[in-house]
Amino acid sequence: MDTVGLWTVFGSEVLGTGILILLGVGVVANVALPKTFGNGGGWIVVIFGWGLAVFAGVFAGATSGAHINPAVTVGLLVSDADTYAPGIPITVGSTLAYFAGQLVGAFLGAVVAYFAYYGHYNDPEAAGTQLGTFATGPATGTVKDNVLTEVVGTFVLVYIILRFGDTPTELGPLAVALLVVGIGASLGGPTGYAINPARDLGPRIAHAVLPIRGKGGSNWGYAWVPIVGPLIGAVLAGALSHVNL
Repeated sequence: MDTVGLWTVFGSEVLGTGILILLGVGVVANVALPKTFGNGGGWIVVIFGWGLAVFAGVFAGATSGAHINPAVTVGLLVSDADTYAPGIPITVGSTLAYFAGQLVGAFLGAVVAYFAYYGHYNDPEAAGTQLGTFATGPATGTVKDNVLTEVVGTFVLVYIILRFGDTPTELGPLAVALLVVGIGASLGGPTGYAINPARDLGPRIAHAVLPIRGKGGSNWGYAWVPIVGPLIGAVLAGALSHVNL
């Protein structure tokens, strides 16, 4: 079996995660920003849009197994797997290549989505709504409740991927897409279901640095929740994924 180089892993994850976030941030922007054709489309449009974004991202990042999510990488690291994907052994270097590619891809995908909706983001009527297109936030509830929601949602995602496919590409793009839609429909209401630390952190950084008119703050006080919650869920999923229950 040929070994996949670390630059190839990095580039594959940048591309896959970038496509995921471009389409995911794009669908929320289409629904939330004023004067778009999709304005007011609602939650069902959002969750199906994110599902199709995952579908595209898994194809785009196939070379690296399309983790496109640090939670998937962590789940494999904790499980008894020997490789992250065919030809990619689990090492410190490969782990960092996955994490770096996912964060860079998430940031770049959000930036491209911003330029695709440039006029809408900078419309005075959009002031105060822009952050919700980039990053997640709580609908209500305590921090403990929101962390728990992210733990549960990410556990379901990572456990199913590891239990039945080992990587998203091996489970299949359509299966992963429908899984994400299902999690969004069932568990997405309290937090907007990040279930992916890079999905939230990369776009939140983009929101912070982009010159968006009237954007307000980036809510860094909440930003740790969609990082810590998914990582806890991933560790639990990885630990249980190969246990015969």
